[in-house]
Amino acid sequence: MTAGTSRLRRTISAWADVKGQEARDLRRETEQSGCACIAECGERARVVLRGTLSSVMLRPRGGVPALEAELDDGSGRLSLIWLGRRRIAGIGPGTKIQVEGRIGVQDGMRVLWNPRYELLP
Repeated sequence: MTAGTSRLRRTISAWADVKGQEARDLRRETEQSGCACIAECGERARVVLRGTLSSVMLRPRGGVPALEAELDDGSGRLSLIWLGRRRIAGIGPGTKIQVEGRIGVQDGMRVLWNPRYELLP
């Protein structure tokens, strides 16, 4: 093994550990807030969730504008979809948010449709 390969492995290992630490931190914040964890929520359950938005995009559905975001709480991911919205002030990747709604499933992905939300500091 060359020195370059060894350095690359150390860099990749450090990067993987940072991602794991971020997930553990998100999960700890969720547990301390008293909110449910995404991984533990069942279909059609009314939930209050908290986490960080990992992506936000405009994805029209049936000719209607729809803002779609992916919420990550360290235990899992879930899609948030606001129908009829092209954008929402304050909603962007990296935003910490608390949402409330009923979990549904579409195309095998868990979804909250038009959730109530609160932006967190």
